Amino acid sequence: MMEDDSTKKTSYTYELDNDQQELLLGIMVNGNYRRREVPYSLYSIEGDHFNATLYSKEKHGKRKLCVQGSKAEDFVLFQLEPIVLGAAGLGYEKELSPELYSAHAGSDESGKGDFFGPLVVCCAYTDEKLSEEMIKLGVKDCKQMSDKAVLTVGSQLRKLLGPDGYSVVKLGNAAYNRLYAKMKNINRMLAWAHGTAIEELLTKRVGCDRVVVDQFAPTEATIQRALKPLGKKAKVEQRHKAESDIAVAAASVIARELFIRACQDMTKECFGEGAEDKIPLGSSDPKVRALAEKMVEKYGPVWLMNHCKAHFQTTDKVLEAKGFSRKDLPPEGQVTSAIKNGEYKNAHS
Repeated sequence: MMEDDSTKKTSYTYELDNDQQELLLGIMVNGNYRRREVPYSLYSIEGDHFNATLYSKEKHGKRKLCVQGSKAEDFVLFQLEPIVLGAAGLGYEKELSPELYSAHAGSDESGKGDFFGPLVVCCAYTDEKLSEEMIKLGVKDCKQMSDKAVLTVGSQLRKLLGPDGYSVVKLGNAAYNRLYAKMKNINRMLAWAHGTAIEELLTKRVGCDRVVVDQFAPTEATIQRALKPLGKKAKVEQRHKAESDIAVAAASVIARELFIRACQDMTKECFGEGAEDKIPLGSSDPKVRALAEKMVEKYGPVWLMNHCKAHFQTTDKVLEAKGFSRKDLPPEGQVTSAIKNGEYKNAHS
């Protein structure tokens, strides 16, 4: 069983060589952390319910790092292991957390914070044998992988699982904009997509009665209301940073792979075969607006409806720059987002 909060490990110590120290300092300096003043330390930070201190004393070319706090494990699992240590010592331990290997499904999404490209939700199945094979393939949270790795591992993972081992809900931009105009809430859309993917997976994997979902809404009720008959019968667990579960990690890789491939198709459409330019991701990068303005100038404002998430505020800026407004878009393009660009949590998840 997983450790409960009362027995969860809250302190970790590592000896880091020079290269590892450089990687760690990059995370500490550039991450969303507060710097602390700690005696005899080279650098120390405070994060969300944890602190990390790299001490200045050097021994045999290494320095000691201490990570402490109720959420120290999250920092170790999502930052230290994949980026600094280059090995997983915490994730997917069969002895400590056998339920990570047991038969269950995981659901995750990609593209929700990107102006261009679709929204992709995947629900993936695993069991003890599949989990071991997934780890061999290098499956982990897609945010810890390069696009090249995601494309390679995602393709191998889909082959491993087969058509009955995963389900996908992919909303191209035209369909996305129609659905958003109807629901007017991104969390409701995500809940519908997750509920649909979960239902399809459970239809194919009869007997799977547990699903882990990365929690995207403030309350668990959002997705519970969107579950369909089989989903309502299953035990659906919603967690923050759920990619530590290998089924969710697998879903994140497949969802991201399919999102990237869709963006590659759009790249060919916008720049031509063999072009070095790529579709810019996110919503706040100036390149996003520049490309959108170029396409609107060439094809007119309705081009946006088939290539971007029109409710983003980027749409207003692009239209204004080219002498248009939302009145020049069809009805589904006249619905705006209440959330400012850049405020989406886990924009590339």
